[in-house]
Amino acid sequence: QTRISCKDIPAETLYDVLHDTSYRKKWDSNMIETYDIGRLTVNADVGYYSWRCPSPLKNRDFVTLRSWLPLGNDYMIINYSVKHPKYPPRKDFVRAVSLQTGYLIKANGDGACTLYYLTQVDPRGSLPKWVVNRVSQFVAPKAMKKIYKAGLKYPEWKRRHDPEYKPWVYPEQNTLPSVSLAELSVQHADSLENIDETGLPEDHLSTSDHEA
Repeated sequence: QTRISCKDIPAETLYDVLHDTSYRKKWDSNMIETYDIGRLTVNADVGYYSWRCPSPLKNRDFVTLRSWLPLGNDYMIINYSVKHPKYPPRKDFVRAVSLQTGYLIKANGDGACTLYYLTQVDPRGSLPKWVVNRVSQFVAPKAMKKIYKAGLKYPEWKRRHDPEYKPWVYPEQNTLPSVSLAELSVQHADSLENIDETGLPEDHLSTSDHEA
């Protein structure tokens, strides 16, 4: 769990940043690929995300059900992992599990907000304790700083890239195929292959992804 104060970014701008998959490619250097698979309702969809892990760890990927809700001037986005029959685990990734991950954006007035981030993720694989400690100390705080910087640059970027297109705000713009809830099931970690990475030496971990 972590948070960051964004004194010069309105809550609705940060909400757009977290939704806009096209813009995510500009700021999320750990992302390999992300795309929307289909929509369940006007405020819920299913998507795919693959994450570049520090070498020599294997890269991870997720299939998640995401839902969002404007709460007056505040916003909430949450997700958890699901199984989709057309997107099974891939041989080139370790399929990780989001037990529950969420963002809460609270408006502070005068174009400012606070972003709260909470995640419970099972990365799968028997990871060494030092990996878990390194990730908790560096990755989440660094990600929050990236989101903050992305929020500063987003209005100008969006003005040049489909400025009126925001299907997360205007559901009528959503052209994703419909997904039935019956097609999905909760992704339980114990049903996935467990990759043993406990033998990885700490001094071989790439540190470039952890720079502040």
